[in-house]
Amino acid sequence: MNKNELSKEILRLVGGEENIDQVTHCMTRLRFNLNDNNRADKAALQKTDGVMGVMINGGQFQVIIGNDVPVVYNELIGNMSGSTEKKATGEKVDKKKQNPLSKLFDFISGIFTPILPAITGAGMIKGIVALLVALGWMGTDNSTYVILSAIGDGAFYFLPIVLAVSAARKLGSNMYIAAAIGAAILHPTVTTLLGSGETVTFASLPVVAATYSSSVIPIAIAVWLASYVEKAVDKITHASLKLIIVPTVTLLVIVPLTLIAVGPLGVIIGDGLTGGISWLFENTGLFAGLLLGGTMSLLTITGMHYALVPIVIASIAQLGYDYLIPIMMVANFAQAGSALGVSLRTKNSKLKSLSMSTSITAFMGITEPAMYGVNMRLKKPFISALIGGAVGGAFLSLFKVKAYVIGGLTGLSGIPMVLGATFVYSVIGFAIGVGVAAIVTYILGFEDEPEAAAAPVVEAAPPVASVTAASAVTRVEPTMVNEEVFSPIAGEVKPLSEVNDPAFSEEIMGQGFAIQPSEGRVVSPVNGTVFSLSKSGHAIGLVSDNGAEMLIHIGIDTVKLKGLHFSPKVTAGTKVSVGDLLMEFDHVEIEKAGYSTITPVIITNIQQYKSILPSGRSSVKEKELLYTVLA
Repeated sequence: MNKNELSKEILRLVGGEENIDQVTHCMTRLRFNLNDNNRADKAALQKTDGVMGVMINGGQFQVIIGNDVPVVYNELIGNMSGSTEKKATGEKVDKKKQNPLSKLFDFISGIFTPILPAITGAGMIKGIVALLVALGWMGTDNSTYVILSAIGDGAFYFLPIVLAVSAARKLGSNMYIAAAIGAAILHPTVTTLLGSGETVTFASLPVVAATYSSSVIPIAIAVWLASYVEKAVDKITHASLKLIIVPTVTLLVIVPLTLIAVGPLGVIIGDGLTGGISWLFENTGLFAGLLLGGTMSLLTITGMHYALVPIVIASIAQLGYDYLIPIMMVANFAQAGSALGVSLRTKNSKLKSLSMSTSITAFMGITEPAMYGVNMRLKKPFISALIGGAVGGAFLSLFKVKAYVIGGLTGLSGIPMVLGATFVYSVIGFAIGVGVAAIVTYILGFEDEPEAAAAPVVEAAPPVASVTAASAVTRVEPTMVNEEVFSPIAGEVKPLSEVNDPAFSEEIMGQGFAIQPSEGRVVSPVNGTVFSLSKSGHAIGLVSDNGAEMLIHIGIDTVKLKGLHFSPKVTAGTKVSVGDLLMEFDHVEIEKAGYSTITPVIITNIQQYKSILPSGRSSVKEKELLYTVLA
C-alpha cells in the first residue's frame, strides 16, 4: 500500500485519533503516547504491509517503519483532523503513563543490564577455577588459585559499589557519590565492627548488624534515596558551594541512614527472596520448576522477569549457585522447540523458512523472533512452548539442577553456566523442554497460512526508488555486488544482540554490528550518498554507490536529547567517500545524561544480500574494515 494508505491504517489500528495524546518520529519509527495502549491492535499492526515491527518501551507505543518514516509521519499528521500542534510536539515520553510496577521493572533493568558484562566475566572465571580444582589440575594452596579466585570473587564482593555506579547513572545522580556510599558500607572497619557481635550505635541510634558484601537491594535503595537528597541539596545551595556542600550532606545523611534502617531492611528482603526461591526448589519437588518453567515466557513478555535478576545475582554471590537460570534456559529452549514444530508441520515454504531460522536463533538464546514472530502469532505454538517449559522445568526442579555462574545468553552459549554436579540432568531437562514443545506443536497444529500470505513478520524497507521528507534523495535499486563496510567510529565491536533495543537486537531493522564508541566522531563507512539525517542528529542514513542502504544510529533513545551534544557535518544529499566526517558528538555528556552510546551500524536492505561476513575484529579504528556484505 502507498504511504497515505499506510498512515490511515496505522491511525485506525492504534485506536484512532482520539486515542493519540502525542505522536512524534525518530529515524526509524513512529512514537505514540497513547491514552490507552490496550486499544491499539498490536497484532494487526505487525502484519500490516509497511510496518516492520511494534514495541512498547517506557509506556510509549512505537511502530517501526524504517527509512520512510518521515513520509508516513507527514501523511499521518495530514490525516488527523485534530490539533496537530498538540499531538506532534517534541520527543518527550510521558512518564506519568508508566504505572509504579513498570517504573520498578524499568529501574531494575536499567541498573543491572550495564553491569552484566562484569558479573558475567567474573562468574565465568569462578566457574573455570572450580572446574580446574575439581579435575585436580589446580590446588587451593597456591598463589595462582588465590589470584584467580580474587578475580572471580571481586565483582561479587564489591557488587554494592559496582551497582551503586550503575544505579546513579540510571537515576541521573552523581555516580561517584554513589560509589562512595557503597565503599563506606563495605569499609573493612565497618565490616569488622558490624561482625564483632557487640552493640553498635550511631549518634545513640542502634545500628543493626548486617553483611553488605555481595548484597543487592540495600545499595539500590540507598542510591535511590541519595538521588533525592542530592537534588534537593543542590537546588538550595549556592553555585559556589555546591562542590563542597552537596556531596558532604548526601554522604552524611545516606550512609548512616543505610546502616541504621535501609541496609538491614534490604538485607532481610534480599535474603528472604533468595532463601525463599531456594526453599521452593529444595522442598516442593517438581512443583517449583513446573510453575516457573510454564510461566517464564509470560514473565518475559510482561517485563516481570527483570525482577528475577537481583535474585539470580544474589544467589550466585551468596550461595554459589542459582536455580532460576536453568528454568530460564528451558523456557527459551521450549520456544525454540515450538518454532521447530511449526517448521516441521507447515506446508507454507516461507513460514517454514521463517520458523526454522527463528528456531535456530532461539536455540542460541535470542528468543524474541521465534516467540513474537512465529509462536505468539500462531497462538497454539506459544501454548505448546509454555507446556514444554513447564515439563522441562519440572524435571530440572525434581533433580535440583543448578547454575553455578552467570555468563552468556540463556541458550546453547549459556551451557557453561550449568557445568557442575547436575550438568547431565540439565541437558536432559533442556532436551525434554525442546522435545515436548515441538511434539505438542506438531500434534495440536495451528491455522497454517496460505502460501501468498506467508511473508515474514519482519521485512526491511523496500529497495525500490523512494523519496523521504528528510532527504529528497531518490534511491534506485542497482545490481547488487559485495560491499565492504568500514568502521564509521573507533571503539569496541559488539553483536547487535547486546543493543538494548529490540528493533536492533532482534534485527528488525536490518543486520550488521554495533560499536561502543571510544571517540565522538562518525565518518562515512562507504562511498555513497547521505540520504537522510534525523533532526536530532542521532541517526544517519546512507546509500552506497553499489546500492547498500545503511543506518548509523548513535546511541539508544538519544532522540530524546533533541540534538543536544550532536554536531552534524553533512546534510541530506551530500556525496561522501570512506572516511569523510559525518558527525561529531559528545559521548561523555550523552552518557552522563543517562543514555547508552552503543551505535548500531546496519544494512537495512539486507534481504537483497546473502549474508554478512564479519572482519573478526573485537575493536576497530575509523576506516578499518567492519564487515563485508555478500551479494
